[in-house]
Amino acid sequence: MTTTAPAGPPAPSITPVVVRLKLSLLRNGLRQSGKRRAAYIASAVLALLFALAQLLGLIALHGHPHIASVAVPGGALLALGWAVMPLFFPSGDETLDPTRLVMLPLRPRPLVRALLAASLVGIGPLFTVLLLAGCVITVAHGAAAYAVAVVAALLALLVCVALARAVAAANIRLLTSRKGRDLAVLSGLVVAVGAQLVNFGMQRLGTAGLAQLDPVADVLRWVPPAAAVGAVDSVSRGSYGTAAAQLVLTAAALAALLWTWARSLTLLMTSPDASTLQAADTAERGRTGTGALSRLLPFLGAEGPGGAPSRTATVMERSLRYVWRDPKTKAAWITSLAIGLIVPVFNALQGTGSPYFACFAAGMLGIQMYNQFGQDTSAFWMVALTISTPRDAYVELRGRALALLTVTLPYATVVTVLTTALLGRWDRLPEVLGLSFGLLGAMLATGAWMSARFPYSIPQEGYKNVAPGQAGLAWIAVFGGMVSAALLCSPVIALTVWANVSATGDRWSWLLLPVGALYGAALTFLGLRLAAPPTAARLPEILAAVSKG
Repeated sequence: MTTTAPAGPPAPSITPVVVRLKLSLLRNGLRQSGKRRAAYIASAVLALLFALAQLLGLIALHGHPHIASVAVPGGALLALGWAVMPLFFPSGDETLDPTRLVMLPLRPRPLVRALLAASLVGIGPLFTVLLLAGCVITVAHGAAAYAVAVVAALLALLVCVALARAVAAANIRLLTSRKGRDLAVLSGLVVAVGAQLVNFGMQRLGTAGLAQLDPVADVLRWVPPAAAVGAVDSVSRGSYGTAAAQLVLTAAALAALLWTWARSLTLLMTSPDASTLQAADTAERGRTGTGALSRLLPFLGAEGPGGAPSRTATVMERSLRYVWRDPKTKAAWITSLAIGLIVPVFNALQGTGSPYFACFAAGMLGIQMYNQFGQDTSAFWMVALTISTPRDAYVELRGRALALLTVTLPYATVVTVLTTALLGRWDRLPEVLGLSFGLLGAMLATGAWMSARFPYSIPQEGYKNVAPGQAGLAWIAVFGGMVSAALLCSPVIALTVWANVSATGDRWSWLLLPVGALYGAALTFLGLRLAAPPTAARLPEILAAVSKG
């Protein structure tokens, strides 16, 4: 007679452990410095204030005949944001890279539940809850609709979070491989173009009214998670059967996303990665040359005495190689190039543009000057070994700025000429070019200083663009630098305004081109000079910041 061993106690849930781990990672990241904590708090306050403003705005539109045509697409846009933003932009949820958990003895389904709960902790989920609350409240009429609104908002939130996690888990191996990360550049370009199309759509709505969105809303009310918002509207209209079908559809989508997420985690835990191909990839890199780039630099005056490459030439070539070879740097550049061209050209084609929109070209590429050392990641220590004096730091920063100018100057000029040609405003070409050059010089100056004062890491592995705990620091560094650049560029802006409002300004507007170019060059020189001493003095802090993650 055989006896069976008594079943052991059920395994404890890992959900509380993972949630506490998420909180600990966020808390420890904020404890590293008061500056980082202040930046995180400031960015959180700004995000929540924006969400509250949207919530109040949607509530104020309660009762509008076409408000459902705003609320339903709003739920779809939230889902789209959750799906794509974590892949290409800094996000509030930076600590849930699934590749960090593949070696732990955990089953996928309990891990999915734990990560789903942990994903609900942070600014991003709270931001989403506020917007979803506005979407469901503004279409709710009656007690039954408000009751369904609670369920609908919860389902929509879970779908958004599960969608983001499923997309991240399914693409993490693709994004961490070199060729896969190169393919992700195209996705970043699609996101940039899509954002501009949404912007132009909003401009069209401002002139034609919300009724144009009715056909779109009729389709999206059957696409989760917008279907959950549509269910609240259906209850308000008395269509209870339709509302039930929309809720069931949203719940089914949530179940499918969780299953897909669990399957992706299973593949991550059981299939080998590409680490064995590292040697082959290294050999491929060695065989890949950029002879054309090396031959180009002497024509830029970057050679040293006797024809030997100077430090400036070396820094320029290294920076341009990063742009071409590093997937995340390439993605940032391509996105900036696309937006800098789309905004002025699309507006010009629609007949609503202005020649001054061409300044987007210089502004978008000027952003690439920010966080120069973070682009090097942990390899910055090799650069740091060559910097011992402010002079060394100045030459390093100068080479990086010249590499950026190699692309930005001709690009900004082409975009400005194209925009003025489409609008037929050739008389504005000199002053727009001067304003673009002045703006570019201001951004180079502030970018060099911000790189020294507010460096942050750009992890090469995974889908994050900022290391955990540094997202607020990144936003403050970039937007603070942009505001400072606008202030530095104010003299050129004032001259441009004078040339447009003064009776005699047209005769002297051509002077804005040389004035803007010289002023931008002076700002760049001064900014590099001022950024060099703190760069040399703060090398240990910079190295620690860019090596994080």
